[in-house]
Amino acid sequence: MASTSDSHLQPANWTEPAPLVGYLSRKALPIKRNDAEPLTREDVQFDLLGHIFNDRHKVFTPQAPSEDSKVHFCDLYVNALYMSHKCSKVLKDKMAETPAFAVELAKISLLTNVGRINTTMAFFPEMKTALRTYHPVPSLQKTDGNAQDAPRIKNCLKAALLPSELKNMPPSTPEEILQKSRARQLPSTSVVNLIFVLANHAAPLASTHFDPPVNFLDLFLPINIASADRARAFLWLIFHYLEGPDQPNPYDDDYSRQNPGKVPWLHRLTEEEMAQENVDTPDEIEWGKAMSAQRNLFLQRLVHSIEKEKKVKAAASASKLAESTSGRPRPFRSQQEGTRDKPYIHYLPPDRAPQITHSDHRVSYSSSRGPHRNMLQHAWQVVTSTDPLADSDEELQDEHVRLDYSERQLVIRHGLNIDVIKANV
Repeated sequence: MASTSDSHLQPANWTEPAPLVGYLSRKALPIKRNDAEPLTREDVQFDLLGHIFNDRHKVFTPQAPSEDSKVHFCDLYVNALYMSHKCSKVLKDKMAETPAFAVELAKISLLTNVGRINTTMAFFPEMKTALRTYHPVPSLQKTDGNAQDAPRIKNCLKAALLPSELKNMPPSTPEEILQKSRARQLPSTSVVNLIFVLANHAAPLASTHFDPPVNFLDLFLPINIASADRARAFLWLIFHYLEGPDQPNPYDDDYSRQNPGKVPWLHRLTEEEMAQENVDTPDEIEWGKAMSAQRNLFLQRLVHSIEKEKKVKAAASASKLAESTSGRPRPFRSQQEGTRDKPYIHYLPPDRAPQITHSDHRVSYSSSRGPHRNMLQHAWQVVTSTDPLADSDEELQDEHVRLDYSERQLVIRHGLNIDVIKANV
């Protein structure tokens, strides 16, 4: 039973509260927000993260070379990110130069570590891909340096392993980790891998470490449990698995000591008490609005540039098509279908008059506007390019047809002249 001396424990007249909203389904875990919508302090559970990373208990075995025999959780987690072989040099330099940025990055990484932030999110407004959504995080971007996206953060987390785990598979179950810590094989695994394992086994571990209906993932959600108590429970679990369940846990309280394996007591809040946690500041609200506006302006310019590029490509394609078809014969069009390309020629210029041979009455001609046609080619051209139902004056005829028309007139005149001469003889 719980001791009555602990103010956080269940009072004598305490009744079971209404069940908490169930989050056993991983589908309900990630934060859901529209593009350009800021993540509030309530979304990221800012007070919870503050209690976790501000804890000063140096009780964890360092996982990287360190002068200290023990480190607190903040250093443990930040160093795990820094030592990841997927952490870029630019990011490492920024973390070393600006410790506040390193902590901000660690907080967002922890949310990614447990699945609260999924890989569809990005945190810089110039993100172009349609596969992700941009979100300013005013409370965790005070240093203006967290220009990362969730996929890169998750890749960094997956590569944040112990040197021995780079060669062999890291432990993937809580039992494997506990076995190593009990054997004093410290550190038993990387802190990042431990959090992945606890998140993946939240449901089966729920009855081991929590009272129903709470589980490990609920610690990071906006529920009616005090942020300080959830942070203490989280740190209790990290120590329990990394340092060993047989070691005195510095985060124990009377409840956890009297109930081995259970996390410290989780105090329930009233609605009024919940409203006092995770309150956004006016400056954060304004900054979030400004970044949302910047994102919307960027998207408008991006859409405009894409449309402009499409128009340029379409014009270039049309130009190429026109060039490729310019040498083909044009089909007949009546005047009703469109304006003529050039005026109709009703006469034959003198310098291109046909040459008539009186001996055989055959006509030969040449045109500077095209190659010479024989009789069959010309007949085919006339049949395929003229409309027998349209008036001849309305036909858009080519130079050969007009020459043929003139030559026929000359031949007829020539025949008439011969007949007249014969008649007079």
